[in-house]
Amino acid sequence: MLGAFSVGKTSLVSQFVHSVFSDKYLSTVGVKISKKEVVISGTEATLLLWDMEGKDVYVDINSSYLRGAMGFFVVADGCRKETLDIALDLRELAFNILGARVPTRLLINKADVTEEWEITRETLEELREKRVEFFCTSAKNGQNINQAFESLAEEMLREQNSAK
Repeated sequence: MLGAFSVGKTSLVSQFVHSVFSDKYLSTVGVKISKKEVVISGTEATLLLWDMEGKDVYVDINSSYLRGAMGFFVVADGCRKETLDIALDLRELAFNILGARVPTRLLINKADVTEEWEITRETLEELREKRVEFFCTSAKNGQNINQAFESLAEEMLREQNSAK
């Protein structure tokens, strides 16, 4: 989970792993690792979710956190347009570190308050045209979270099976 501070990375993981949302904001320091057992296309899998601390400006990503990653999310806050730019920059940084195009999804969080969004429909359409796979999610009510995680896990599983 990569993204600017306060975009909802920890809340998304908490909603996915524990079906819990809290209004209390606790900044992640370093990385927090969570685990969830899932069944993807009939295959049991264990997802290890690395929730990395958010920053407003990324010059570099700790490559040791990404080494061995089979996929990743970049997260933006729909109410703060600048977080989308940060998420897309992080996506490219991660691709550069991993040396390959690993499965990734963009999560645009806070879909429960789209009337407050700074990210426009036109911007979403531009993302579609650029073939950036994204989900509009809500850590608060769980909207599209399971679908996003399952989508990424399915692609990671396909990639792993095709590499065999």
